Amino acid sequence: MLQSKIIITFALSMIEAHHIHKSFGSLEVLKGIDLTISRGEVVAIVGKSGAGKTTLLQILGSLEPPTFPQKGIGPQPQVIINGTDILKLGDKELSQFRNQHIGFVFQFHQLLPEFSALENVMMPALIAGIPNSKARCRGMELLDFLQLKDRFSHKPNELSGGEKQRVAVARALMNQPDVIFADEPSGSLDTHNKQELHQLFFDLRKEFNQTFVIVTHDEGLAKMSDRTIRMADGLII
Repeated sequence: MLQSKIIITFALSMIEAHHIHKSFGSLEVLKGIDLTISRGEVVAIVGKSGAGKTTLLQILGSLEPPTFPQKGIGPQPQVIINGTDILKLGDKELSQFRNQHIGFVFQFHQLLPEFSALENVMMPALIAGIPNSKARCRGMELLDFLQLKDRFSHKPNELSGGEKQRVAVARALMNQPDVIFADEPSGSLDTHNKQELHQLFFDLRKEFNQTFVIVTHDEGLAKMSDRTIRMADGLII
């Protein structure tokens, strides 16, 4: 039986972000973002293209650094995940933290084509140094939980779009992360698979108290979420 984390709910937030700016040359994409996300919360980030949604998600997920002000000019940015300010971690520490505490689901699943569904799911655990037998057992349990028991050995080109995204979700859950960041996770799916994926997020929250931060253009998913953060011109509105 799939074992979930034992989670004690504290008053502390899962994510705190303060003074988040991001510039690419003279283009200021994020203009000072502050937000707090609670444990077990499903949050949707919405807004028009170019609002800064994906850039914010990448910074929160440690994939992109914010722009730091010159020393002594303005407050320093912070991204705190479960009590750890990830902006203070070195490269090696940050990679380890990302592997062990953060999961990702992307629009086009990003599965490795040469590996089976099970092997793709096991990858984060193997990178973390978890023994193959333990990783395999965990991966099989996750795929079974996500109704993919008969797809263990199938490669991505043998899976439907909805199945690929469920494999991607299983991979994101592999190391029992504190938070899963999803960038347009249902953007490439048809209506049926989209609805199934959206419901899956809430089933996982119910089962594991999993925290989700989801960038989406889908208003249906935004309405289902616990909270919607709307962005425009690099700011939360």
